Amino acid sequence: MTIIDVIEGDITRVRVDAIVNAANSALLGGGGVDGAIHRAGGPDVLAECKVLRNTSLPNGLAAGGAVATTAGLLPAKWVIHAVGPRYSAHEDRSGILRAAYIRSLAVADSLGARTVAFPLISGGSYGWPLEDAITQQLAAIVGAYTRVEVVSVVAFSARGAKLTTRLLS
Repeated sequence: MTIIDVIEGDITRVRVDAIVNAANSALLGGGGVDGAIHRAGGPDVLAECKVLRNTSLPNGLAAGGAVATTAGLLPAKWVIHAVGPRYSAHEDRSGILRAAYIRSLAVADSLGARTVAFPLISGGSYGWPLEDAITQQLAAIVGAYTRVEVVSVVAFSARGAKLTTRLLS
C-alpha cells in the first residue's frame, strides 16, 4: 500500500528517488515548477531533455504523458517530466490530467523508484481550479497500481497544503 504524505514547500528540496516535473510539452524548461526544476537540476536535466526531443520525442511530449531524465543536481535520482492539459470549462480533460499522474507512477515503477514527489500538475498557468486539480491528483494517485511506497504531494502554498490534507482525509 502506498503512503501519501503532504508537504508544504519547494519540490526542488525534497529528498526522494524521483521528482515529478509539471512540464510543458516542449520539455525544455519554462515557468513555475518546470523552470524551478530545470534551474535547480542544472544543465544535465536540459541536456537529456534535448536528447529526447532530438530522438524519441521530436514533437514534444503529449498531455497525459510522462518521461524520465536524470535529476542532475537535485536531491533525487530522476526527474519524471509529466505534461498535464490546460483547463477548459467547455471540455472535460480530467482523464488526461489523471493520466499524467498514473503514467508518472508507471515510469517511477520502471525505474525502481520507491519514493516520488509530485507537484500539482496543470495548476498555475494551466488554469485548473485548485480544488478540482487536487481532487484529480489524489484520485489518480490513490487509484493507481504502483510499487512506489511513499508519494509526497508537495504543495507550494499553505492553502494548497491544507486543502490537500483535507481532501486526503
